[in-house]
Amino acid sequence: MLDISAEEFERYVDEAVESVPAALLDLVENCILVIEDEPPLGEPHLLGLYQGVPLDRRGIDYSGVLPDRILIFRTPLMRMCRTPAELREQVRVTVVHEIGHFFGIDDARLHELGYA
Repeated sequence: MLDISAEEFERYVDEAVESVPAALLDLVENCILVIEDEPPLGEPHLLGLYQGVPLDRRGIDYSGVLPDRILIFRTPLMRMCRTPAELREQVRVTVVHEIGHFFGIDDARLHELGYA
């Protein structure tokens, strides 16, 4: 397993977020990004997770709700990568994938776009 410090991993996540076009990031609101070491029990290979109401499903009554969350799981990402460059790329793909879910894009379409 590749061993990267939490600080280095956070830099990779920051770089991934910065790689998203500003015009799209400006549309992401009421959403936080959290880095956790491990995914939920029973999901050992889960790399990321979007929890919330996708933008395309928010109606006029969408207000007063807790922020959506994008979770990025450090350990499974490090476990699947052999080099820092490979980890950096997989973090980017995972972050963009989860941001895609915020916009309501499903897994099949994200896979077609190369973010699976």
